[in-house]
Amino acid sequence: MPLSHHHIRTTVDAYLARHPYEREQLGVLLDALDRTGEDIASRSTFTGHVTCGAIVVDQLGRVLHVLHLASGKVLAPGGHAEPTDDVLVAAALRELHEETGIPPQAVTPWPGYETVPLDIDIHDIDAHPGKGEPGHQHFDLRFLFRLHAEGEVSVALQEDEVGGIEWRPLDRVTAPTLREKLLKLPLHAEPETANASALIHNDRGQYLLHLRDYFPGQIWEPGMWSLLGGGREPQDATLEHTVRRELTEEAGLDLADLTPFGTEYATNDAGTTVPIAIYAGRWNGDPRELHLTEGVMLAWFAPEDLHRLRIADTTSDLVRRHAATLPATLSQPAAEEERRASPHGTVPNIIGVHLYLERSDGTVLLGLRHRTSVFAPSTWHALAGHCEQENAITCLIREAEEEAGLHIERQDVDLVHVVHHIDRAGDQPRMGLFFRARTWRGEPELREPDKCTQWKFWDPAELPHDLVPYTRVAIEKIQNGELYSETGWPA
Repeated sequence: MPLSHHHIRTTVDAYLARHPYEREQLGVLLDALDRTGEDIASRSTFTGHVTCGAIVVDQLGRVLHVLHLASGKVLAPGGHAEPTDDVLVAAALRELHEETGIPPQAVTPWPGYETVPLDIDIHDIDAHPGKGEPGHQHFDLRFLFRLHAEGEVSVALQEDEVGGIEWRPLDRVTAPTLREKLLKLPLHAEPETANASALIHNDRGQYLLHLRDYFPGQIWEPGMWSLLGGGREPQDATLEHTVRRELTEEAGLDLADLTPFGTEYATNDAGTTVPIAIYAGRWNGDPRELHLTEGVMLAWFAPEDLHRLRIADTTSDLVRRHAATLPATLSQPAAEEERRASPHGTVPNIIGVHLYLERSDGTVLLGLRHRTSVFAPSTWHALAGHCEQENAITCLIREAEEEAGLHIERQDVDLVHVVHHIDRAGDQPRMGLFFRARTWRGEPELREPDKCTQWKFWDPAELPHDLVPYTRVAIEKIQNGELYSETGWPA
């Protein structure tokens, strides 16, 4: 999604809130923002358009410059916005990568400047008759980053546009307004990481993970398993204080020992690289006894079970790296004994899959559970099963064939609904994933009559009375085109 007029306006307003004395000199930019129907993010708008620059400071306090071949000037990396840029900071990071080969993961936004430019400069650009470009102005928004890569960073220059790079001390920064602002910053003081998370493990070698609420646009990584933690608050003297406060607030958890494990870098929905301090600790309690104030549930998982979860690759890698540091005797005997005792091969088994199958006439498939079924006896329910040593879609495909003789291809499956509920019998939190199969082969067969005694396609407007409540909700939500998450009790 291209840069929106609103996003540019709010970014400029945030900048002027810090530098109100620059309002007059930025008048031409403000006039452009006041004009309706003008895309100032487009390089073909010759009344003036936005460009984005990356001001990168290394560990020695030097600022990255590149030789732009078109102008013959030594400037900070930067350039025009592209239609693929949805936020200004992302445009600056893309230009940095394209011109120098330095990836976004190698830099960190300067604290306090994650979304607000350090400097905005307006300058004239000469006409290029050969390209059909008249003289115009660039509204250059310059974002500040610190290089966090250790040692010499490797570069790969964009040879048709960049002739070389140079790390310049502050007093040799080319742009006067930029140089003035940089000289006022404490560039030699390491910025502190703003977020902290807890990597909690038990004596069985399992890790405590937190299932986030599913609120797209409101929750970072909605519906995913993550570590407990959060952002630093003004009252936190250190990041250890941050992670301890978050553990107490989110789960009522107080650990005796927490030790720094490292710093990870994640990318939020705005494309901003966020550093996260990781603290490791040991706890052997029951997560069901904790008072969870945010998210859906807490549960223990062994590293070898992470592939079954909806989880960020960075979190999986972090858990596995930490697990590799544990003594082999710490986890294997207890974990294997508990695994053998589980009928589904993992502890706990909380991931269920459900099949939403809709024919061309609009009817949906339901099965009548056998009266001795452990789950929803004598009740209509979607075709469902529990994940074993597999991911959720593999489980769905297996269950559909084993239980009903239906053949579904992986590429024909979409996740359409998520439900979180509690098993009354065991007081065990569970997550149910509803998948829609767009196409399939075969007609429903009674292959496991001890589980399901009847298959039937029902009109969504005339669903059976004795239908599992959360299945009814799921059907209604899917029929209305809603991807929805709820907390509730199954029948």
